[in-house]
Amino acid sequence: MGQPVREYLLTLCVTVAVTYLLTGPVRKFAIAVGAMPEIRARDVHREPTPRLGGIAMFGGLCAGLLVADHLRNLNGVFELSNEPRALLSGAALIWLVGVLDDKFELDALIKLGAQMIAAGVMVMQGLTILFLPVPGIGTVALTQWQGNLLTVALVVITINAVNFVDGLDGLAAGMVCIASAAFFLYGYRIWFGYGIEAAAPATLFAAILMGMCLGFLPHNMHPARIFMGDSGSMLIGLVLAASTISITGQVDPDTMALFAGGERNATHAMLPAFIPLVLPLSIVAIPIADLVLAIVRRTWKGQSPFAADRGHLHHRLLELGHSHSRAVLIMYFWSGLIAFGAVAYSVHSTSMWIVLAIAALSGLGLVLLLLPRFTPRAPRWAEALVPPRYRHAERAAEAAVREDAGMEPEPARPIAAGVSGVNGATAIGPRSRFPDRRKAGSAR
Repeated sequence: MGQPVREYLLTLCVTVAVTYLLTGPVRKFAIAVGAMPEIRARDVHREPTPRLGGIAMFGGLCAGLLVADHLRNLNGVFELSNEPRALLSGAALIWLVGVLDDKFELDALIKLGAQMIAAGVMVMQGLTILFLPVPGIGTVALTQWQGNLLTVALVVITINAVNFVDGLDGLAAGMVCIASAAFFLYGYRIWFGYGIEAAAPATLFAAILMGMCLGFLPHNMHPARIFMGDSGSMLIGLVLAASTISITGQVDPDTMALFAGGERNATHAMLPAFIPLVLPLSIVAIPIADLVLAIVRRTWKGQSPFAADRGHLHHRLLELGHSHSRAVLIMYFWSGLIAFGAVAYSVHSTSMWIVLAIAALSGLGLVLLLLPRFTPRAPRWAEALVPPRYRHAERAAEAAVREDAGMEPEPARPIAAGVSGVNGATAIGPRSRFPDRRKAGSAR
């Protein structure tokens, strides 16, 4: 089988195009059926925004799989493995439940059950963890029940981890896109670097997932014109979990040992793929950390782990004074640093330069966190290419107008107390209805 770089690119482009083109009609459909969340006091957006963006993302998934099935090199993935069909079956189920939830607000237990059933559907068709490679020990064989339970748990945790970060415009789609890009590079390296075709399905899933997110992002960036809703967040979480299960539970380290110089070295080389089985997927470590912290925080307060609150990582960034766009970019930065850092370490784990580069970038990220009020100014020649808030002339003109009109200087921008997404809880919990804390009779 040749290296299907062009075929991957074609699959990616088709997925992006289909998702992008479907999102506009889906937005009109969501408005027509009334799938629009009400404006709450904690929201940043000022107009009701439709959800159901997962419909367009599912269309992109189907288009990507269909195109890949008709390409000469990628067709082998469908002939040698049943995993693409398993993914499509599980994705269709979780997507349908997500669509119903976006419209009718399903009960938390129904969504949890649907997630477990979707994972079970994939397990029944062969997409499951067969063995657990442990660094320093080697391959640990799992019984059928152990593998099935671990697979279901990984799917449920990853779905809810992705849903946890679906709180700001473009945040979940962008972070998953970054994770899938890093995962694609890693899977492609295992496939063609070691000649292991068992990594082919995971590589294809990552490419399609990247296309789904890229196609949806233009409509979802701040200010968002449409939200992905649970139909989208649960869908991309399941696809990401399927990629992890495929490459971790199906690729035998004993096969890699023939290329890596021994089982211990092979296990070390696959380290970035093992971490997902401990803290599901290292490349989405931030959503997982947010998930764990939220459960601990809510349990400590005596609340349900699925009760919505304002303590998520993106909430904290807004409370520090970061703008909506900057909070999203900071989360992108940390996601990319962790994801691509893990991939780089798996390639050259003995290189000190990689460790130093990661440490330097981490320091840069900490500096960005400590400068919430800093607003960069674009050069004069680039002012037409950036938003008005980054232009010198725009600020000066606005201040002059206010002064001529005898108006007070524009007050400092208040710290946002919420998010513009529709979730803020978990994929299995109901959307919260925070009380409007404004004084009675105040105009909105």
